[in-house]
Amino acid sequence: MGLHEPVLVDAAVAALVARPDGLYIDATFGRGGHTQRLLAALSAEGRVLALDRDPQAIDAGAALCRSDDRLELVHAPFAELREVLSARAPGRSASGILFDLGLSSPQLDTPVRGFSFSHDGPLDMRMDPTRGEPLSAWLARVQSRELARVIAELGEERFAKRIAAAIVAARERAPIATTRELASIVAGAVPRREAGKHPATRTFQALRIAINDELAQLRQALAAALSVLESGGRLVVISFHSLENRIVKNFIRDHSRAPRELAALPVLPPQAQPVLRPVGRKLFPDAAEIARNPRARSAVLRAAEKL
Repeated sequence: MGLHEPVLVDAAVAALVARPDGLYIDATFGRGGHTQRLLAALSAEGRVLALDRDPQAIDAGAALCRSDDRLELVHAPFAELREVLSARAPGRSASGILFDLGLSSPQLDTPVRGFSFSHDGPLDMRMDPTRGEPLSAWLARVQSRELARVIAELGEERFAKRIAAAIVAARERAPIATTRELASIVAGAVPRREAGKHPATRTFQALRIAINDELAQLRQALAAALSVLESGGRLVVISFHSLENRIVKNFIRDHSRAPRELAALPVLPPQAQPVLRPVGRKLFPDAAEIARNPRARSAVLRAAEKL
């Protein structure tokens, strides 16, 4: 338990590093798998600034920081990467920025974190347990209509209303405090099950995204990344579900072409010029990686370069 294998690590580093002596940001340090491979690809003058909102990830990376002075590790959400870069490397731009949007294996496999229905633990789900409220507190007060909306939109769950009603009914009898309790309530509300998928999968995804404000954080982080990349700098994002993948795809697309209302002009004004170009096609893990690491199966890598 607790071991983590980075996903698409070779492809990510190959797409990211154009300047071995540049400054790179690993916006999602996790357990440092991508960062270690990135450091190996850089020269002695290269540098990595790594962020993570999970304090346990920061603690786990302390030894790597001590062993390589090219690495600086900061406890911060990636939506704050512009501020972190300004504070830690004033006046510098980034040569590349990497986002790996998946949960780390230690997060999933540590029951006390409350991310997984596979292990019974307190219903928390916060990426940063030092900020915000645990999921149990939110579930105790959220209205049924809002809960159904969250489960439907963020989990793409067609039985969202039934699940929300079951959760509200259950909490009226007793507080919902553990992952196993919640998973059992959801399973009892789902009339038809997908083969090979636990009936609580979509609901747990939705609630985790909501409690951590993940999609808004991602939108902020992508905008921040674009603002701090140098010309020729690379943006690489590994996403794991359709909602975040759609945000990344649309972000790269929208910044890789002129606004529709100006596209027909013979000469585009400077503010309408594209600022990104896609680099290669989207990439997926191959069969060997999926066999070695089943959690990689839904990963999608997209890369773009700042013009």
